[in-house]
Amino acid sequence: MKNELFKPLPLMSLLRDQIGSVRRVYLRGNRIVRRDDFARFDQTVLLIHGFFQTRNVWEVMEDRLRSHGYGVFSFDLGGLLWRFNTRSISDLSATIADKIEGICARTGLDRFHIIGHSKGGIVARHYVQHNGGDKRVKSVITLGSPHHGTPTAAVGVGLMAGGLISKSPLQMLPGSSLMRMLRKDTFPPGVPLTSIYSRHDLVCPWWCSVLRPRPGETSMDNIEVRGVGHTALTSDQLVYRFIRERLDDASELWKERAG
Repeated sequence: MKNELFKPLPLMSLLRDQIGSVRRVYLRGNRIVRRDDFARFDQTVLLIHGFFQTRNVWEVMEDRLRSHGYGVFSFDLGGLLWRFNTRSISDLSATIADKIEGICARTGLDRFHIIGHSKGGIVARHYVQHNGGDKRVKSVITLGSPHHGTPTAAVGVGLMAGGLISKSPLQMLPGSSLMRMLRKDTFPPGVPLTSIYSRHDLVCPWWCSVLRPRPGETSMDNIEVRGVGHTALTSDQLVYRFIRERLDDASELWKERAG
């Protein structure tokens, strides 16, 4: 009976699945175990976290990828209080491009995959389309990313003082100039882009994440899951199975191209 009193309430579980654990994701800052061996692996993955989160959200994903033989790295994206991801999408895209070129020159890393959660997926897309990422990236997988903007970004606009603290929420509103730009410019056909989204995502509703390829955009694909919250997409086992399949497919594709 005593243990039952401490079971998480349904509302608390719902909030944790949607926005993540306060203790493990937000209060820990960016305290991750840094490994510098990622470039030595045959396949390497860059993880980019979402708005107002830290890279601690990738803890489960990183462990799983490493256990399956992938090199993994991520960046401290800075932002509010020097820990939360609040910088603009275009600024982050340019920063990542600069960091990547330095890493490639130093380690010999040539190409890699990207997995982006929420805003992180849009940053990855911007990097590939506008900052030379098409010459470095083997594939992009987005998890609950607002490829068409999301109406819930309006909440972020309010929290960020209407854009004075951060422009990110404004950029993620449907119809924003950044969203129009990404849709206008063709995504490189040589880089597979997969959007994994959930019907039970309350932060980025599923219809905001569905890719709608235009003529010439032959490398886009969608995967729908159910019963998974927004942040839970980064740790759900079924989602990870789909990620592994897409990474393996893209890896084989690049081996064929190189061979």
